[in-house]
Amino acid sequence: MASPDMAKAYDPSLAETKWYPRWEKRGYFAGKIEPGKEPYTIVIPPPNVTGMLTLGHVLNNTLQDILIRFEKMRGKSICWVPGTDHAGIATQAKVEAMLREEEGLTRRDLGREAFLARVWEWKEKYGGTIIRQLRSLGTACDWERERFTLDQRLSEAVEEVFVRLYEKGLIYRGTRLINWCPKTRTALSDEEVYHQTVKGHLWHIRYPFSDGSGHLVVATTRPETMLGDTAVAVNPQDERFQALIGKKLRLPLAGREIPVIADDWVKPEFGTGAVKVTPAHDPNDYEIGQRHGLEMINIFNDDATMNEAAGEDFVGMDRYECRESVVQQLTELGLLVKVDEYTHEVGYSERGHVAVEPRISAQWFVKMKTLAEPAIEAVNSGRIHFHPERWVKTYNHWMENIRDWCISRQLWWGHRIPAYYCQSCEHIEVSRETPTRCSGCGGTELRQDEDVLDTWFSSWLWPFSVFDWPHDNPDLRNFYPTQTLVTGPDIIFFWVARMIMAGLEFRGEIPFSNVYFTSIIRDADGRKMSKSLGNSPDPIDVIAEFGADALRYTVIYLAPVGTDIRYSNDKCELGRNFANKLWNAARFRQIQGEISPDWANLDGLDKSQLRPDDRWILARADAAIRNLTTHLDQFDFHAYALQLYDFVWSEFCDWYVESAKSAFYGESEERKRTTLRIFDHVYGQVLRLMHPVMPFVTEELYHNLGYVGDEGSVMLADWPRPLEAAEQERLGLDPTLVELVAEKFRLVRAGRNLRSAYNIPMAQKIDYFLKPTDAAFQEIIERDPASMQTLLNASKLTIDAAFEPEGSIPSAVEKHGLVYMPLTGLIDIDAELARLDKQRDELLRGLSALDNKLSNDKFVSKAPAEVVQRERQRQRELREKFDQVQALMSDLSRQR
Repeated sequence: MASPDMAKAYDPSLAETKWYPRWEKRGYFAGKIEPGKEPYTIVIPPPNVTGMLTLGHVLNNTLQDILIRFEKMRGKSICWVPGTDHAGIATQAKVEAMLREEEGLTRRDLGREAFLARVWEWKEKYGGTIIRQLRSLGTACDWERERFTLDQRLSEAVEEVFVRLYEKGLIYRGTRLINWCPKTRTALSDEEVYHQTVKGHLWHIRYPFSDGSGHLVVATTRPETMLGDTAVAVNPQDERFQALIGKKLRLPLAGREIPVIADDWVKPEFGTGAVKVTPAHDPNDYEIGQRHGLEMINIFNDDATMNEAAGEDFVGMDRYECRESVVQQLTELGLLVKVDEYTHEVGYSERGHVAVEPRISAQWFVKMKTLAEPAIEAVNSGRIHFHPERWVKTYNHWMENIRDWCISRQLWWGHRIPAYYCQSCEHIEVSRETPTRCSGCGGTELRQDEDVLDTWFSSWLWPFSVFDWPHDNPDLRNFYPTQTLVTGPDIIFFWVARMIMAGLEFRGEIPFSNVYFTSIIRDADGRKMSKSLGNSPDPIDVIAEFGADALRYTVIYLAPVGTDIRYSNDKCELGRNFANKLWNAARFRQIQGEISPDWANLDGLDKSQLRPDDRWILARADAAIRNLTTHLDQFDFHAYALQLYDFVWSEFCDWYVESAKSAFYGESEERKRTTLRIFDHVYGQVLRLMHPVMPFVTEELYHNLGYVGDEGSVMLADWPRPLEAAEQERLGLDPTLVELVAEKFRLVRAGRNLRSAYNIPMAQKIDYFLKPTDAAFQEIIERDPASMQTLLNASKLTIDAAFEPEGSIPSAVEKHGLVYMPLTGLIDIDAELARLDKQRDELLRGLSALDNKLSNDKFVSKAPAEVVQRERQRQRELREKFDQVQALMSDLSRQR
């Protein structure tokens, strides 16, 4: 039963607060095993438990929601698993900061167990806000399946993977150069380091030879690290230094003897051609040190202050304070030759946002090359498709040059490494359960490793750990592998590649078939959105102002595949207006009475019963169904949004709804019933086609017009199907008909433009003459002249293929006809000429000013290019308006 009292305007807040709880309560989101149905599974990219909803989350989760609702309507058994990531570094940092500010305590003051209890308390109180916020967006997640990476079953999966890889020889503990974050005081993987271009200096320093025979000048961007130098390297082909290779140098400030060595890595053009080698604090120097067997001297504490190995003058200094002191002492000793300004790349901690410190450290690593090979094949063979495909190149480059993954972190919050050290013989036990005895010596004193695993070590298992792997169960067998992953390209290495490796290694199957990489959302000026710039709006505020549907539709509309989005809140007017357009069409339909009882199909109808406009909208709806389905199948969400707009707004609402008025208010009851049935049939398709992206307004209207009863839902409705060829033929949906009706609408638009040119309001009824120049077009018009008369708001429409105007009458020409608008009695020609004359004078003054400005070489050469371009555009627009006014005045003068 249709709702009797639809409001004049759509209120999104009412629909959102009404429908979401009902959907959830009725179990529409539940991922169930349904025999006979094809499963369709998505796992949410788990946001940090510390996170808040951002526009990036809005885009990502709207895309997933579109797919879930689309596939549910196509009859698949959907399952969308939500959850959060424990975010080791970020969460621990928040709690440590809270302890420090509120109680003046550190985690070590509390001890490990008490500190972790505090983190769990914080997580329960403040964590997961983003999960609650996702409901306001309308996401159809199965909230009963919500997972957290530190849940018991997910933790079991992490331990199982660690043990299996260790037993296979793919996990090992080794002392290597790693990235160290001095702020969070933990190791980082290579992927957790981002690089920034920094303006710094290049210091040129004299290193004296031990035998007093002179010195060698080296150049460095980090003079403080010279305290850990163990060699100076030159290129073996560099003739300047060949006689010096093998000689000994006296390291300034430290006094140690270090050799001059030859290594192909050294670039003769850098600095002086001689470089200091600090194997414990630079990745390239580390490789040189490995090749030449150099000593590794660590001069930094874990907070990047200097330790005893740096020398007593510098112990305890911050690294930058030490730099100043080193430079000062070198200057005093006459060893500093010069300082040049120098721009270079510096690695920063993704979490700590401070410069990382390469550092020799004992850590746990995963050997990645063995895991990478089948994962490369899975993508290159097409078993996994990337959208857009260009990301395959990025993926392959990283995978083919993959390095071992440093997985240990010096944190307490996370999955503790299941490795135990025998205190008697130093044997390492790796076990799923806490061991009671050393398998090496039988000792009973074992100490578990203090470190935890990299957060990504749990999330790389996400597609199957959320289904309680390694425990075999029906959910795991049914919902894995998943079908689609929607994520950002910035975590292609962190997450996407690793999930592919893990899925193939531990399940023997790819984790997903398709990966869609989202766009980056930028502000209207093209800047990446961030809290620090203050250009990142709160999506919850946007939803409160415009509605969830408006925000969802707008971000999809603005997001071409592989292209960044330029967003501003005012653009959500687009989505809000679209929802209101849909609402107004429903209100108009509701005035006509109850929904047609046979709206769901077109059985019993043929072309003889249908107006040309009815056949046209059925053909356009059929094309829209085919195109929109293809767009979603191909992950072309932007094209889906554009096609929806063109079909729903332009074709259905602007043309068909207006055309239908002639039948609704005409004298034929049979024609009215048939047109109502076509209207209801197509509008029902419209609501279903729009539902994936605008779920709230479509659900509200599906109920308001009576397509379903109170217990039903558009979410449970079938996705519209295209018509069979026989149906198209029966209903007369041929391309020629579509083109001829489209021509009719073009002539209507031309007739309306004539009104506008002469300032005749659309509400004023006037006479038109229509001269068809094509017999087939004339037949189309004459079969339903009432619709064209209604669309033109004509008091009288004369259709005459032989019409010849007497004198000058305003007219417009289209492909298959002409439309004439007699002005007799409509306007005061003298008054209109006076108005146009005044407008012409204003345009002339504007054009004269622009012509003078743009003919001034000084302005054109000195003004910014965009300003000149804008002024030229204004000049073109004013000239076009001037020409139009001239033509109108000439036309009116002939009619005096």
